[in-house]
Amino acid sequence: MSEAREDSFAPTIQETSLWLDSLIEKAGIWNDKDFAWKLLGATLHALRDRLQPEAAIHFGAQLPMLVRGLYYEHWVVDPARIRERHKAQFLDHVSQELPAGTTADPEGTVRAVFGVMRDKIDPGEIAKLSRQMPKELRQLW
Repeated sequence: MSEAREDSFAPTIQETSLWLDSLIEKAGIWNDKDFAWKLLGATLHALRDRLQPEAAIHFGAQLPMLVRGLYYEHWVVDPARIRERHKAQFLDHVSQELPAGTTADPEGTVRAVFGVMRDKIDPGEIAKLSRQMPKELRQLW
């Protein structure tokens, strides 16, 4: 890979690393970026699948490029999908994507990821996003 190409990826790699460092701190996990990446993906996928497609796309545009790729990974727009309206259902969605055998708490994971998002994304965008969630899920923010 040429030096110019490597330089073009450097900013998103650095920004993603900052997101993961923040998540490691907020989730209180050992310094394991691979595990933090999985926690981030599990939560982002549950959030993405909960949103209307237009809102999901708008939110995805707010994410750093590498995180955006994770967010859209395996996404199939399904207008007939069942959207979780209750916290337990949402947390179950997250828990299904957590690595097998993990001891990560789904609610703690969601709160930590949402905390990183609050720190890294424009507050107006976070407010718009949380308003689209049922009251029970807004409490996770």
